[in-house]
Amino acid sequence: MASGVAAIAPQFDDAEQQRSASNLGIWIFLATEVLFFGVLFAAYAITRVRYPEAFAAGSRLTNITLAGINTAVLLTSSLTMALGVHAAKEGARRALVAWLCLTVALGVGFLAIKAVEYRFDYLEHLVPSVDFVYPAPQADQVELFFYLYFLITGVHALHVLIGIGCIAVIAVMASRGAFSASYFTPVDVTGLYWHLVDIIWLFVFPILYLVSRS
Repeated sequence: MASGVAAIAPQFDDAEQQRSASNLGIWIFLATEVLFFGVLFAAYAITRVRYPEAFAAGSRLTNITLAGINTAVLLTSSLTMALGVHAAKEGARRALVAWLCLTVALGVGFLAIKAVEYRFDYLEHLVPSVDFVYPAPQADQVELFFYLYFLITGVHALHVLIGIGCIAVIAVMASRGAFSASYFTPVDVTGLYWHLVDIIWLFVFPILYLVSRS
Protein backbone atom coordinates (compact mmCIF):
# COMPACT_ATOMS: atom_id res chain seq x y z
CA MET A 1 0.00 0.00 0.00
CA ALA A 2 1.36 3.40 -0.92
CA SER A 3 1.63 6.02 1.78
CA GLY A 4 -1.80 7.40 2.60
CA VAL A 5 -3.55 5.37 -0.10
CA ALA A 6 -6.24 2.86 0.78
CA ALA A 7 -5.77 -0.72 -0.37
CA ILE A 8 -9.04 -1.77 -1.99
CA ALA A 9 -10.12 -5.21 -0.78
CA PRO A 10 -11.18 -7.56 -3.60
CA GLN A 11 -14.82 -7.65 -2.48
CA PHE A 12 -15.23 -3.89 -3.09
CA ASP A 13 -15.52 -2.04 -6.37
CA ASP A 14 -13.85 1.16 -5.19
CA ALA A 15 -12.63 3.09 -2.14
CA GLU A 16 -15.98 4.78 -1.58
CA GLN A 17 -17.80 1.46 -1.37
CA GLN A 18 -15.17 0.16 1.04
CA ARG A 19 -15.50 3.29 3.19
CA SER A 20 -19.30 2.95 3.28
CA ALA A 21 -19.03 -0.69 4.32
CA SER A 22 -16.56 0.21 7.09
CA ASN A 23 -18.88 2.91 8.41
CA LEU A 24 -21.85 0.55 8.36
CA GLY A 25 -19.81 -2.08 10.18
CA ILE A 26 -18.74 0.24 12.98
CA TRP A 27 -22.29 1.53 13.48
CA ILE A 28 -23.58 -2.03 13.78
CA PHE A 29 -20.82 -2.79 16.27
CA LEU A 30 -21.63 0.33 18.28
CA ALA A 31 -25.29 -0.70 18.32
CA THR A 32 -24.32 -4.03 19.92
CA GLU A 33 -22.29 -2.12 22.52
CA VAL A 34 -25.30 0.03 23.33
CA LEU A 35 -27.37 -3.12 23.81
CA PHE A 36 -24.67 -4.62 26.04
CA PHE A 37 -24.52 -1.61 28.34
CA GLY A 38 -28.29 -1.32 28.12
CA VAL A 39 -28.58 -4.66 29.92
CA LEU A 40 -26.30 -3.40 32.71
CA PHE A 41 -28.25 -0.16 33.02
CA ALA A 42 -31.55 -2.08 33.07
CA ALA A 43 -30.26 -4.32 35.88
CA TYR A 44 -29.24 -1.23 37.80
CA ALA A 45 -32.60 0.49 37.21
CA ILE A 46 -34.59 -2.54 38.38
CA THR A 47 -32.61 -2.97 41.58
CA ARG A 48 -32.58 0.77 42.28
CA VAL A 49 -36.38 0.89 42.08
CA ARG A 50 -36.54 -2.06 44.45
CA TYR A 51 -34.04 -0.65 46.98
CA PRO A 52 -34.09 3.15 46.56
CA GLU A 53 -32.87 4.05 50.05
CA ALA A 54 -29.99 1.56 49.99
CA PHE A 55 -28.87 2.72 46.54
CA ALA A 56 -28.99 6.35 47.67
CA ALA A 57 -26.85 5.44 50.68
CA GLY A 58 -24.40 3.53 48.49
CA SER A 59 -24.11 6.38 46.02
CA ARG A 60 -23.21 8.79 48.81
CA LEU A 61 -20.24 6.58 49.64
CA THR A 62 -18.73 6.93 46.16
CA ASN A 63 -15.97 9.43 45.48
CA ILE A 64 -17.74 12.13 43.51
CA THR A 65 -14.64 14.36 43.37
CA LEU A 66 -12.51 11.82 41.51
CA ALA A 67 -15.46 10.83 39.33
CA GLY A 68 -16.05 14.48 38.45
CA ILE A 69 -12.40 14.94 37.49
CA ASN A 70 -12.58 11.79 35.38
CA THR A 71 -15.66 13.13 33.62
CA ALA A 72 -13.74 16.26 32.64
CA VAL A 73 -10.78 14.16 31.51
CA LEU A 74 -12.91 11.91 29.33
CA LEU A 75 -14.85 14.78 27.78
CA THR A 76 -11.56 16.49 26.95
CA SER A 77 -10.32 13.29 25.34
CA SER A 78 -13.44 13.26 23.17
CA LEU A 79 -12.51 16.76 21.99
CA THR A 80 -8.91 15.78 21.21
CA MET A 81 -10.15 12.72 19.32
CA ALA A 82 -12.51 14.87 17.26
CA LEU A 83 -9.63 17.25 16.50
CA GLY A 84 -7.57 14.23 15.45
CA VAL A 85 -10.24 13.10 13.01
CA HIS A 86 -10.43 16.64 11.63
CA ALA A 87 -6.63 16.66 11.18
CA ALA A 88 -6.87 13.35 9.34
CA LYS A 89 -9.48 14.76 6.97
CA GLU A 90 -7.18 17.72 6.31
CA GLY A 91 -4.21 15.45 5.70
CA ALA A 92 -2.28 17.09 8.56
CA ARG A 93 -0.16 14.16 9.69
CA ARG A 94 1.79 15.83 12.50
CA ALA A 95 -1.36 17.33 14.02
CA LEU A 96 -3.13 13.97 13.71
CA VAL A 97 -0.36 12.16 15.58
CA ALA A 98 -0.26 14.86 18.25
CA TRP A 99 -4.01 14.78 18.89
CA LEU A 100 -4.07 10.98 18.96
CA CYS A 101 -1.19 10.84 21.45
CA LEU A 102 -2.93 13.41 23.64
CA THR A 103 -6.10 11.33 23.52
CA VAL A 104 -4.14 8.26 24.61
CA ALA A 105 -2.57 10.25 27.47
CA LEU A 106 -5.99 11.41 28.65
CA GLY A 107 -7.33 7.86 28.44
CA VAL A 108 -4.43 6.60 30.54
CA GLY A 109 -5.09 9.44 32.97
CA PHE A 110 -8.72 8.36 33.26
CA LEU A 111 -7.70 4.80 34.12
CA ALA A 112 -5.08 6.02 36.61
CA ILE A 113 -7.67 8.13 38.43
CA LYS A 114 -10.10 5.23 38.37
CA ALA A 115 -7.42 3.00 39.93
CA VAL A 116 -6.93 5.56 42.72
CA GLU A 117 -10.69 5.63 43.23
CA TYR A 118 -10.81 1.84 43.46
CA ARG A 119 -8.01 1.93 46.03
CA PHE A 120 -9.99 4.39 48.16
CA ASP A 121 -13.03 2.08 47.84
CA TYR A 122 -10.91 -0.80 49.10
CA LEU A 123 -9.50 1.19 52.00
CA GLU A 124 -13.02 2.22 52.96
CA HIS A 125 -14.14 -1.45 52.91
CA LEU A 126 -16.54 -1.05 49.99
CA VAL A 127 -15.44 -3.97 47.82
CA PRO A 128 -18.17 -6.68 47.77
CA SER A 129 -17.14 -10.25 48.60
CA VAL A 130 -13.60 -9.06 49.36
CA ASP A 131 -13.77 -6.52 52.15
CA PHE A 132 -17.21 -4.99 52.48
CA VAL A 133 -18.30 -3.39 55.74
CA TYR A 134 -21.41 -1.25 56.14
CA PRO A 135 -22.37 -0.90 59.80
CA ALA A 136 -25.92 0.25 59.18
CA PRO A 137 -29.28 -1.19 58.11
CA GLN A 138 -29.72 -2.55 54.58
CA ALA A 139 -26.08 -3.62 54.36
CA ASP A 140 -26.92 -6.39 51.87
CA GLN A 141 -28.73 -3.97 49.58
CA VAL A 142 -25.90 -1.41 49.76
CA GLU A 143 -23.45 -4.18 48.92
CA LEU A 144 -25.62 -4.99 45.90
CA PHE A 145 -25.21 -1.38 44.79
CA PHE A 146 -21.45 -1.79 44.92
CA TYR A 147 -21.61 -5.05 42.99
CA LEU A 148 -23.25 -3.10 40.18
CA TYR A 149 -20.94 -0.14 40.69
CA PHE A 150 -17.80 -2.24 40.19
CA LEU A 151 -19.36 -4.24 37.36
CA ILE A 152 -20.47 -1.20 35.35
CA THR A 153 -17.39 0.94 35.97
CA GLY A 154 -15.09 -2.05 35.48
CA VAL A 155 -16.61 -2.97 32.12
CA HIS A 156 -16.45 0.67 31.07
CA ALA A 157 -12.79 0.87 32.11
CA LEU A 158 -12.09 -2.22 30.00
CA HIS A 159 -13.63 -0.45 27.01
CA VAL A 160 -11.45 2.59 27.72
CA LEU A 161 -8.38 0.33 27.78
CA ILE A 162 -9.35 -1.24 24.44
CA GLY A 163 -9.90 2.22 22.99
CA ILE A 164 -6.46 3.36 24.17
CA GLY A 165 -4.88 0.38 22.44
CA CYS A 166 -6.72 1.05 19.19
CA ILE A 167 -5.86 4.76 19.20
CA ALA A 168 -2.20 3.99 19.96
CA VAL A 169 -2.03 1.65 16.96
CA ILE A 170 -3.69 4.29 14.76
CA ALA A 171 -1.18 6.88 16.02
CA VAL A 172 1.74 4.65 15.04
CA MET A 173 0.20 4.07 11.62
CA ALA A 174 -0.36 7.80 11.21
CA SER A 175 3.26 8.55 12.10
CA ARG A 176 4.28 6.26 9.25
CA GLY A 177 2.11 8.11 6.77
CA ALA A 178 -0.63 5.50 6.48
CA PHE A 179 -3.41 8.09 6.18
CA SER A 180 -4.18 11.07 4.01
CA ALA A 181 -7.03 13.43 3.22
CA SER A 182 -8.36 10.79 0.83
CA TYR A 183 -7.97 7.84 3.22
CA PHE A 184 -8.65 8.19 6.94
CA THR A 185 -11.42 5.63 7.56
CA PRO A 186 -9.57 3.79 10.38
CA VAL A 187 -9.15 7.09 12.22
CA ASP A 188 -12.81 7.92 11.73
CA VAL A 189 -14.18 4.59 12.96
CA THR A 190 -11.82 4.56 15.94
CA GLY A 191 -13.05 8.02 16.81
CA LEU A 192 -16.65 6.83 16.74
CA TYR A 193 -15.81 4.04 19.17
CA TRP A 194 -14.06 6.47 21.52
CA HIS A 195 -16.99 8.88 21.46
CA LEU A 196 -19.34 6.03 22.39
CA VAL A 197 -17.13 5.18 25.38
CA ASP A 198 -17.35 8.82 26.46
CA ILE A 199 -21.12 8.96 25.99
CA ILE A 200 -21.59 5.81 28.07
CA TRP A 201 -19.66 7.45 30.91
CA LEU A 202 -22.09 10.37 30.79
CA PHE A 203 -24.79 7.86 31.77
CA VAL A 204 -22.61 6.00 34.28
CA PHE A 205 -21.62 9.14 36.20
CA PRO A 206 -25.09 10.37 37.19
CA ILE A 207 -26.68 6.99 37.95
CA LEU A 208 -23.84 5.83 40.21
CA TYR A 209 -22.51 9.04 41.74
CA LEU A 210 -25.38 11.50 41.82
CA VAL A 211 -28.18 9.46 43.36
CA SER A 212 -29.86 11.52 46.11
CA ARG A 213 -26.91 13.89 46.45
CA SER A 214 -27.67 17.49 47.32
